[in-house]
Amino acid sequence: MAERVDEILGAGKAPNFHGLVVMRGGETVLERYGAGPDHRLGDSLGHVEFDRDTLHDLRSVSKSVVALLYGIALGEGLVPEPRAALVAQFPEYQDLVADPERAHLTVEHALTMTLGLEWDESAPYTSPANSEIAMELAPDRYRYLLERPVVEEAGKLWHYCGGATALLGGLIARGAGRPLEEYAATALFRPLGIDVFEWSKGYHDTVSAAAGLRLRPVDLAAVGQLVLDGGRGIVPGGWLQELVRSRVVIEDGFEYGYQWYVNTKDRRWVGGLGNGGQRLLVLPEEELVVALTAGDYDQSGDSSTAVLEAVLAS
Repeated sequence: MAERVDEILGAGKAPNFHGLVVMRGGETVLERYGAGPDHRLGDSLGHVEFDRDTLHDLRSVSKSVVALLYGIALGEGLVPEPRAALVAQFPEYQDLVADPERAHLTVEHALTMTLGLEWDESAPYTSPANSEIAMELAPDRYRYLLERPVVEEAGKLWHYCGGATALLGGLIARGAGRPLEEYAATALFRPLGIDVFEWSKGYHDTVSAAAGLRLRPVDLAAVGQLVLDGGRGIVPGGWLQELVRSRVVIEDGFEYGYQWYVNTKDRRWVGGLGNGGQRLLVLPEEELVVALTAGDYDQSGDSSTAVLEAVLAS
């Protein structure tokens, strides 16, 4: 494995590679770091020499971490069950709670990104034409999402929606009575031995649940190992089983659970994926965890692909 990865890196086939940690059977078997320009969400960090202690944007892998936090909070009785009515959790929006078109929406529809509401993240993440950016610019992010026009029956089709994760993060923060990042620190990160992390905030001085988390690759791998180990009493084991169970088909062989992707084509893995080449893959049958970071933000190229293929080919 190491030889294949080093060959890829040495040949310059992954120009925006930043970090890689591979664990097998609970032990770290490969660790590599690179260098290059990087960003914290939209802010340039300049040229960065990455090493074991360098935090990295997880982008949308943050969504998968939020799902773990939701399971912990659910076990503590702080958040509603997946089948609970969604809009009713925001009683301040009485007009929306009373809307019969939205009465069937559940927390599970947010967990699976099957809300059936108008949402489009195809525009660049610098443009208000992107629904996630428009949500951040709106006076009230939760109202913005919940009042989107109903365009199809909920629970049927998967549509990528960072707003769904924002709702989940909001429910956790409300239930815990403190900001999402504070709850994450005590409920998940410290029990894993993770003492240093960042969570970038949006326009409302609230962290971006969908994309703002920053961890070291070794700590991201530790999160993957936790999933592989069945939660170790930190995340309820029953929740993890629900988390990675396929709920909706994205495309043939590629499905979605509760904010986690489920790959069933050729080789089964579950994981989180983020803009720019951020990857957390867990392969249960092989006792393998792969944490990968890169800087191909908003680009068609993906430095992660070549490195990941080298890892999985070994």
